[in-house]
Amino acid sequence: MSTLEQVHPRLYTTPTAPLPFLAGVVVRSFLLEREAGNVLVYNSPGIDAAHEEITRLSAPERLLINHWHEATYPAPRLEVPTWVHIADKARTAGTLAVAGTFDGRERIDDDLEIIPTSGHTAGTTTFLWDSGQHRFLFVGDSLWRHRGRWQVVLLGESLRAEYLASLRLLLNLDFDVLVPWGTDAGDPATFPMTRSDARREIEELIRRVESGADE
Repeated sequence: MSTLEQVHPRLYTTPTAPLPFLAGVVVRSFLLEREAGNVLVYNSPGIDAAHEEITRLSAPERLLINHWHEATYPAPRLEVPTWVHIADKARTAGTLAVAGTFDGRERIDDDLEIIPTSGHTAGTTTFLWDSGQHRFLFVGDSLWRHRGRWQVVLLGESLRAEYLASLRLLLNLDFDVLVPWGTDAGDPATFPMTRSDARREIEELIRRVESGADE
């Protein structure tokens, strides 16, 4: 039985795993099939569950971590260099061997952009991938659909002013599929969105965060 599901052309998702500290929520990892070399986004136990199929497609060159909470899960058995924002390196390195860090906005080849979006944690980072057919925005926990609506995740360590600045940055990015790390169990792995729908949802999130809301 296949453990790696193709959810869009050149984009695959691993099996889900429960999020230990939030009942009813599951997390996934994603494999980006790229001519310049495959990449994994997000750490989760699903990498181990699908490691044979991941390797069969072509061993990934990097595992990109959105934020240090992904180090809640052990390092995958698959040997792949892990990259994380420098501000989240120390807490990630407690579980995952960090091979490299990023700080500012930069590109991996012509199709994959690294966009620091501090707020949920100091080092939270978004990844924008142009597959040739879609522009996928991997936002981690910066925004996600929970209990039927889009929400942010502001915790004790979160930075409200930086979160607002990052949401305003996301507001102006050109993407058509949103890809969070966690979803409610039973929800799809990805969320196609028109530009107008994305702007409306993010603008509403900005209003809620400005008003003092934490989700």
